[in-house]
Amino acid sequence: MTPSYPSPMKLLAAIEAGTISARHAFDAYVARIAYMEPEIGAFAHLDVRRAQALFDHQHQRGPLHGLPIGIKDIFDTADMPTCFGSAVHAGRRPDRDAAVVSLARRAGGSIIGKTTTTAFAFLDPTATQNPRMPGRSPGGSSAGSAAAVAAGMVPFAIGSQTGGSTVRPAAYCGVAGYKPSFKMLPTVGALTYSWNLDTVGLFAPTVSDVAGFAAMLSGRRLGVHTSMPPANPRIGLLEVPEWNLASDDMIDALKRAIPRLEAAGATLVDLGRDSALMKAWEVHATLQDYEAARSLAYEWDERRDLLPPVLAMALGSAQSIAVEAYDGARGVANRARKRMSAIFEDVDAILMPAAPGAAPDMSTTGQALFNRLFTLTGDPAIAVPGLLAPDGAPLGLQIIGPFGEDQKALAIAAWVEGIIQEA
Repeated sequence: MTPSYPSPMKLLAAIEAGTISARHAFDAYVARIAYMEPEIGAFAHLDVRRAQALFDHQHQRGPLHGLPIGIKDIFDTADMPTCFGSAVHAGRRPDRDAAVVSLARRAGGSIIGKTTTTAFAFLDPTATQNPRMPGRSPGGSSAGSAAAVAAGMVPFAIGSQTGGSTVRPAAYCGVAGYKPSFKMLPTVGALTYSWNLDTVGLFAPTVSDVAGFAAMLSGRRLGVHTSMPPANPRIGLLEVPEWNLASDDMIDALKRAIPRLEAAGATLVDLGRDSALMKAWEVHATLQDYEAARSLAYEWDERRDLLPPVLAMALGSAQSIAVEAYDGARGVANRARKRMSAIFEDVDAILMPAAPGAAPDMSTTGQALFNRLFTLTGDPAIAVPGLLAPDGAPLGLQIIGPFGEDQKALAIAAWVEGIIQEA
């Protein structure tokens, strides 16, 4: 079950057809922001007035027709502060847009605000509420981007993923989240946490919506709909070391979904536990933390007193990671990427939980147990909304596809989304 507000891709089609005006659509989102934002707190900075002033220019500029876009507060914006969710950089004003922000403007999007992020896109929670489950976390680090879309305040939002920072919040908030193949979208002008892992992520209400948004940003043929999956797709089930941490609700939801997928023509393939991939799963933290200690060397050396506790502890521990351990982790990662390519010779996609379970309480952003391997290998991963726990909390599944075959992965994810709506 997904939120009841209209699909933005259908809305854009109606604008193209002239059955609704772009101004009317834009104003409806502005009204929704005014109503929901005081409760949700998805934005670190809002500039509705500027977005309204620029609307006419953006409406004429590209296929997004001036619809409002939320940008995670790690991407530079020339007309708004970019503070990385931290007091260290409070009031920071870049003099240019990040590349992906420019692409959003070029496609006709109106940048309406900067969405909240955990400090430096790590694990210290934000104050943002989960719109689907008030009082629970929206996840992190792309907390505000997921929440803004889930609350219907923006049709699309941009986030990022270094471990599970797009797929996991999307799952917790009951929307679609898409981590493209590594380097498909540019990270130029974004905070660097880990240069071998940081990936731009996208949010929208449904998989077809997020695929359409990605197509407009990238210029690639990524658009999909639920009726265009590969014939009889082969979908792999892969075991990871922490399967035992998946909640009973998540396991039950997966068990409900699998027979439906098989009945619709999918062949489920048990991939078991692969030793090369398990080693990669284990070294993700070494790779990430070693690079973070260098990316944030200034903050650690000069502004340590302003760092939040979880990040400060992680950076402190990372100072002692040896170069040899880091280089070894890079080698493991390279071998895992080759192994994933071999696996995808036998299956079209991999099906996994998008998160261990439903959204946790506000003291944590959750765990990236089912995400970090695929961030490390660079394969496209999509959070597929539609399943619910008994208490109504969203439970997201995840489709992972072969590197560089993002449209194929998105098509399978959209097909899965259509099937699990009734599971």
